Amino acid sequence: MRRVAFAGLVGLVLLYTLFPFYWAIASSLTTGSALFAPRPWPAHPAWSNYTQVFAQQPFARNILNSVLVASGVVGLSLVLGVTAAHALGRVAFRGRRTLLLALLGVSMFPQVAVLSGMFELVRGLGLYNSLPALVLSSLVLTLPFTVWLLTTFMRELPVELEEAAVVDGATPWVVLTRVFLPLLGPALVTTGLLAFIAAWNEFLFALTFTLTDAKRTVPVAIALLSGGSAYELPWGLIMAASVIVTVPLVLLVLVLQRRIVAGLTAGALKG
Repeated sequence: MRRVAFAGLVGLVLLYTLFPFYWAIASSLTTGSALFAPRPWPAHPAWSNYTQVFAQQPFARNILNSVLVASGVVGLSLVLGVTAAHALGRVAFRGRRTLLLALLGVSMFPQVAVLSGMFELVRGLGLYNSLPALVLSSLVLTLPFTVWLLTTFMRELPVELEEAAVVDGATPWVVLTRVFLPLLGPALVTTGLLAFIAAWNEFLFALTFTLTDAKRTVPVAIALLSGGSAYELPWGLIMAASVIVTVPLVLLVLVLQRRIVAGLTAGALKG
């Protein structure tokens, strides 16, 4: 009975997590008002929705923009996050706890609270309607939790390794890059993936700081697939575009799942 109950619970969890993605795929193969007449699978799948997404607008360019922005955000977040985590996790100085709490507090602010300030900064730097503007603004979302998570991982590393490296004459930079960085591989993968997803799905900054189709990312491009009323919206195209931008994230998680699990469980055991 326990095995049956456990199998039933696992089935419910899988249904709850996978059914929305299945329904998105089924909805992406509908046209017109067929979406409002639910069926387990469309009677006549409209595979042309996937080609029309690329034909109606530069969607391939939008995907490339999202890849470039998300990759830039991940790179900067990890570089800044690792160096900051080393200082916050291994160096004792006054106000360290206050600084960590301030970083955590920054991540709690809603985007709209910093939107006007970021707009003035982007405009002052002459970055409006450019990809660097999106990278800079997305760091506000990704850098605080990246520093916080990496600091937690950094504190769990054995102090004996650092002491041995210092005795051998290693500088703090050598300790960080040659000793700690290889051990932080799973943690870097986990935090990097979280930063990538946050930057990939970011909408408000991307909508505010871009003006032309050539500079927009995929969330904004999908939002601009508009029509008249709810019954006139191209729901098939919208869902097809949503599936296209979701599949890379799913594949990325599947490829890196072992390192993600290792990163999430790092620090659970010592020794």
